[in-house]
Amino acid sequence: MSREIKTSEWVSPMSRRKRPGHLFQTAADDRLHAYSEKSEIAREQKKSSAYKLAYDDIDFLLRDELRPVRFLLELTKPELMLQEHGVNHAVVIFGSARTCGLEQALREKGDVEQALSVKPGDRELERQLEKADANIKQAGYYEKARKLGSLISEKSGCEDCPQLHVVTGGGPGVMEAANRGASEVGAESIGLNIVLPHEQHPNPYITPELCFQFHYFAMRKMHFMLRARAMVAFPGGFGTLDELFETLTLIQTRKIDPMPVLLFGKEFWERLVDFDFLVDQGMISRKDLDIFQFVDDAETAWEIIRESLEKD
Repeated sequence: MSREIKTSEWVSPMSRRKRPGHLFQTAADDRLHAYSEKSEIAREQKKSSAYKLAYDDIDFLLRDELRPVRFLLELTKPELMLQEHGVNHAVVIFGSARTCGLEQALREKGDVEQALSVKPGDRELERQLEKADANIKQAGYYEKARKLGSLISEKSGCEDCPQLHVVTGGGPGVMEAANRGASEVGAESIGLNIVLPHEQHPNPYITPELCFQFHYFAMRKMHFMLRARAMVAFPGGFGTLDELFETLTLIQTRKIDPMPVLLFGKEFWERLVDFDFLVDQGMISRKDLDIFQFVDDAETAWEIIRESLEKD
């Protein structure tokens, strides 16, 4: 018995012929949609920090847990570059970043005196004048550091003395003077800069390929000492004192071989540190005072350094 075909169920022959194409288009749309979804997922995957190469992921490298890796990097990078430049022996020179040359010190004093003539009795300007007078007194150390930098760079490298490179903390003041002295005789010199809250800019006399920057004081200190054949301290502040006493301690405890430790400005150092008091109080031995010696001119400092190397 035949069943009546409802209009809604009837499919025309033409529609039946088009149906396979319709199915193909639907499948293609489905695949395109799936591909689009996959592409979006792929984009999100590649944006993820997990997908970054470990050495290219700064946020990862700066995690607290990666501090040992950062230590190793700060040890290794300067070490390899110094080796490539043939830097094997160095004289480390410390001193105040605030010490300037005589010409600049006199100019600054003149500016303060001019200001005082307009505002006589101004307490702040009077304090600035006292500081300017102190700067003039200290300015001689700039020239001595500059001269020593030249002597070390020019006179070393002979038969009895290995080639020495000047190493400083890379900043202005005494550090600039020592690097400048080396530069003026055409020698390479090194600057070990440190990241500080107030950005330290390298002085312009450091050899560009030997101008380093550190985050960790510990790694910077290590590089100061790894090649040091002598250490020279000009008058300075906390940073200079830190490096000086660390060096004295390393020699005292025999962590490093003895080497000349030269203090420029006997009057400054003896007023700043009562070394005899430390002996009298039993804090150090009398023989510990032999670890360092006072000097007042660059020529004497160089002769002490040279003679110590000839004995090796």
